[in-house]
Amino acid sequence: MSTAVPLDPSRASTAPVSAAPQCPLGRIPVLDVRPCIDHGTRPASSVVGEPFTVTATVFREGHDAVAATVVLTDPSGAEHHVPMTCTNPGLSRWEAEVVADREGPWTYRVEGWSDPWATWVHDASIKIPADIDAELMRAEGALVLVRAAEEERGEGGRSALVHAADVLADHGHQPSAALHLVTTGSAAEELAERPLREMVTPSAELPLLVERELALFGSWYEIFPRSEGARFDEGTGRWVTGTLRTAARRLPAIAQMGFDVVYLTPIHPIGTTARKGPNNTLDAGPEDPGSPYAIGSPDGGHDAIHPELGTFADFDAFVAEASRQGLEVALDLALQCSPDHPWVTEHPEWFTTRADGTIAHAENPPKKYQDIYPLNFDNDPAGIYAEVRRVVQVWLDHGVRIFRVDNPHTKPVEFWQWLIQDVAAVAPETIWLAEAFTTPAMMHTLAKVGFQQSYTYYAWRNTVAELVDYGTEVSGEAAAYMRPSFWPTTHDILTPYLQHGGESAWKVRAAIAATMVPTWGVYAGYELVEHVARPGSEEQIDNEKYEFKDRRWDEVAESGTSLAPWLTMLNRIRREHPSLQLLRNLRFHHVDDENLLAYSKSRSRPDGSEDLVIVVANLDPHSTRESTLHLDMDSLGRGWDERLEVHDLVTGARWEWGESTYVRLGPEAEPVHIVSVGHA
Repeated sequence: MSTAVPLDPSRASTAPVSAAPQCPLGRIPVLDVRPCIDHGTRPASSVVGEPFTVTATVFREGHDAVAATVVLTDPSGAEHHVPMTCTNPGLSRWEAEVVADREGPWTYRVEGWSDPWATWVHDASIKIPADIDAELMRAEGALVLVRAAEEERGEGGRSALVHAADVLADHGHQPSAALHLVTTGSAAEELAERPLREMVTPSAELPLLVERELALFGSWYEIFPRSEGARFDEGTGRWVTGTLRTAARRLPAIAQMGFDVVYLTPIHPIGTTARKGPNNTLDAGPEDPGSPYAIGSPDGGHDAIHPELGTFADFDAFVAEASRQGLEVALDLALQCSPDHPWVTEHPEWFTTRADGTIAHAENPPKKYQDIYPLNFDNDPAGIYAEVRRVVQVWLDHGVRIFRVDNPHTKPVEFWQWLIQDVAAVAPETIWLAEAFTTPAMMHTLAKVGFQQSYTYYAWRNTVAELVDYGTEVSGEAAAYMRPSFWPTTHDILTPYLQHGGESAWKVRAAIAATMVPTWGVYAGYELVEHVARPGSEEQIDNEKYEFKDRRWDEVAESGTSLAPWLTMLNRIRREHPSLQLLRNLRFHHVDDENLLAYSKSRSRPDGSEDLVIVVANLDPHSTRESTLHLDMDSLGRGWDERLEVHDLVTGARWEWGESTYVRLGPEAEPVHIVSVGHA
């Protein structure tokens, strides 16, 4: 049995028993800085002029005042200090809204610091009126002001501080009068603008990538170039393909609808082996054009143009015409091959060979894609990486700065990280859109490694609850690195809601996509409400992936039945209202009817005025709904009894709304209100 031995005081040592911490917390703890992507290993994302909020937990021991500052460091190394506000003192949470004013790699950190002036003001405001240590408080205040004056400041600021210190030391002023003079005069203003910061403790530097506006805000329009200008020749009984030259004739109409990006599905040579026929059948005839996603033939692969579409001179002319119309060209990057692709014979090791010696075609059981061979990046990563990078450079050299990537989730994430970074070294303005309808983990990781935008599950979110949950998700913490792109339809997607909802459904789905998030897009034919699906699928019948489509745009324009005016209106509203050009400012409101969705977006205009837009949409495409809208006036920055002058940007009507407002929406009128508050 052990017995405790009394400590001999004469032998006690005052030396520490361990060294100081190798990574000390710091004099003023600064914790949980956000946004912080993957522990600071990946950059948060922003665009020029986009405000976003930085938060942190900052505190100190005892009762002395503490404060915090966000420090943004721009690409040139210059620092920009933004004071933070404590939003809940009991939990020591601080935040500040910051804005980066130029493109490039930035960093940001949060600095916690002791505020001796605020500490003195707090204590003096209690003690001096109560005549507790009044003279001592005056003397201590004068010392704080002298310390502040000794810092490097402009002459005006320094003289104001010296004068305030003299006021406190001048016993000709009563203590309360002196306190009032120094806490309300120019010295207080100087210290509010340039505070005396002591014990400054910085957080780690976190990366921030600031990109051009189109990475966040833009309207996309998708076309199959071979269909633009295609026609069926009654005399020969054959289709005449559209070309890049005929597709260029469609650009003015796309631009007039207010779109920013024209997205081209693959324009490369198409294989003939296992070519798909109409509606994805396996019996293609000699005149069937095949799927443009079955890339590659003896005419070339991903670095070539289908001979029937034209030449690189024709492509350059298309890009030039798009630029003249105020459009950018997005090219589909589909890293897969037809069995006839040159890579199949030149580099068979880039594919997967099955036990019977055949190359494995693409599958997503039970679906089979017999006309496509997927690349196997593990067999020769160095070779594949280099070849894809070469291909991308071909299109960069021809003016492409936007790539819509087909199925990126079926390729290694590390490949995309490398490719996007390598391209950014020579063309940092390049934008990548991920077509990744897959697990959230993969979608989010693709965004973190460099994809500026991502397709989303929007097409399948149709109820109020679903849209509120999804809108909250994409505009919340994920918005620091992932930018959602909302598409009501694509050439692969035609949901039951749009199959059966009629024109009202097509209007409301476009309106929500265009106003809930900054980037949205439509697939050509949206104007025509092309709602008929192939039986048993969520794709259009007579799908354009497998055949030509002549939409007879001239006749449509004359008929007056197109939704083009609706799309034009939505894009005009988006351009005129800066609040709709942001993602992180989305706020939802309640409507008594469960079929009515309401949300708002707010942003300061350059002149300092507020741009506030409220959207109310009827999600029931078959009937008119009337109910009461309940605005969360706090989130709007308004008093609960305040009345709002609103202008409906859809119909032109003007009303006065309050916290509770009657609304009526339906097919016989319009299915959505988009109202501007207090601004025409």
